[in-house]
Amino acid sequence: MSQLTKPPPPRSRREKILTTGLMVVGIILIIFFGFRAVRSFLRIQFTSLEPGVTDVELIRGWMTIPYIAAAYDVPEEYIFEQIGIPQEGNQDKGLYRLNRDYFEGEPGAILKVIQEAITQYKAEHPPPNEADND
Repeated sequence: MSQLTKPPPPRSRREKILTTGLMVVGIILIIFFGFRAVRSFLRIQFTSLEPGVTDVELIRGWMTIPYIAAAYDVPEEYIFEQIGIPQEGNQDKGLYRLNRDYFEGEPGAILKVIQEAITQYKAEHPPPNEADND
């Protein structure tokens, strides 16, 4: 004799609405963060800096000091010292935020100071010539 399985009890209208609502919210979150991820990826692809870059005009407000230091081969400590802000707690902040926090009322001030600092550092510490290695 086979046992008959009972069908699950019918869902109430409230459960159906809640389930549908949660699915819609989930899909909206997936779309929202998906677009943000794609936008960030494209921004990095089209404006990223390669190590050894020398054009300080390529620095953008979304970049962090460690990112700039690595791209321009300049010590982070030097950049933080030149802009006059503490290194601790500010390494993960982009230039826009650092400018807002420390150079209030002066749009782009931190960008100018960093550009000057990198230019000065490069003048004081020229890269070794390949002819010296031969």
